[in-house]
Amino acid sequence: MTSTAVRPPAPSRLLPDDPLLRRLVLMSLVNTVGNGMFATVGVLFFTRSVGLTPGGVALGLTAAGVCGMLAGVPMGRLADRIGSKRLLLVTGPLEALAVLGYAFVHSFAAFVALACVATVLERGSSAVRSALIARALPAESQVRARAVLRSVANAGFVLGSGGAALALQADSYRGYVAVLAVDAVTFLGATVLLAGLPAPEGPAARGAAATDTTGEATTTDAARRTALRDGRYLLVTGLHGLLELQHAVLNVGLPLWAVLATDAPAAVIGAVNVLNCLLVVVFQVRASRGVADTGTAARACLRGALLLAAGSLAYAAAQYGSAALAVGVLLVGALVHSLGELLTSAGGWTLSLELADARSHGEYQGVFLSGQAAAHVIGPLAISLTVLDHGGVGWVVLAAVFAVAGAAMPAAVRDRARITRGLAPKHS
Repeated sequence: MTSTAVRPPAPSRLLPDDPLLRRLVLMSLVNTVGNGMFATVGVLFFTRSVGLTPGGVALGLTAAGVCGMLAGVPMGRLADRIGSKRLLLVTGPLEALAVLGYAFVHSFAAFVALACVATVLERGSSAVRSALIARALPAESQVRARAVLRSVANAGFVLGSGGAALALQADSYRGYVAVLAVDAVTFLGATVLLAGLPAPEGPAARGAAATDTTGEATTTDAARRTALRDGRYLLVTGLHGLLELQHAVLNVGLPLWAVLATDAPAAVIGAVNVLNCLLVVVFQVRASRGVADTGTAARACLRGALLLAAGSLAYAAAQYGSAALAVGVLLVGALVHSLGELLTSAGGWTLSLELADARSHGEYQGVFLSGQAAAHVIGPLAISLTVLDHGGVGWVVLAAVFAVAGAAMPAAVRDRARITRGLAPKHS
């Protein structure tokens, strides 16, 4: 629970009062700074220093994305068996080794193989971390905690991207390898912080009694559900996966559209990225307020989906008018889009937790995050088949997809009795 000790107000704004959440925040910050550095220089390193073609890098990363999409469920199940913390203490150093391994890649085949291994570890670890948070923090603070962590993650990513500027300026093999080394160190640093985390382990949590949808206690395995056979959970995962196409819109569709179909200068792309990051850092926690159960979460997803649809329509309108008008319309669209992202993220976290069997959080979080990963893999293709092939009509189609997926979410969870999280040990 949140500490009751009196603290000066200024420090409490920088880090959460809860010591457990504070450690999770520090872990996230350390890790995402390294990830931001690597993401900024990765493609240039592979093409300019390793010698791969841009097409080869894209193909390898796509293959890695498919492999990562399949990693969530088995890694989640393993976390349910041996404990999330114990598994992350192993995967953290392995991720560090995988990143360092890129320094020794000199062929396309080696690149694809290592990228697949690294992405499997990354996506699998994301599912395990989500299960760790679900077990470690009290139910009533879950959504706010995830909002705080997402804000910190975006801030860390921005810091890491800025920190990679020296390597980009040098544009040398040694400079890029130095970034790889720093990224590897951040994985190890996050693992060291994790080692001191007093998080409950999976087997211990499963050993406790659970509560069914009627509010009565059940024994350990009597009513255990399996995520891959939970039709409602799979439906919600699929609907939220459609909403996750927003990331391909922002990262692929909007940049290409702005350059190829509008009179806006290319610099607007950077302004859009800054705007999106700042909104997530500043407002993600606020956007999560009031999202406390399946009903409020589904409605948050609906509101967010309608905002995503409105943003898509704004992007379509940017092709008409002067350069100044196009810039204004694109920025307004990005603002509306980002607000939609905040709401759909908060709603998705809550649904992924509330609809899961508390004794199998690893598996359930693995399924939900695999749905997100699938959207990230097919997102560029979806953008190509809609926006890039059909222009404004394609934006309208995407807007309809967002609106329909959002409208279906409340129906998907309607009449679902709230599933109480298992009686895993809570911090008191």
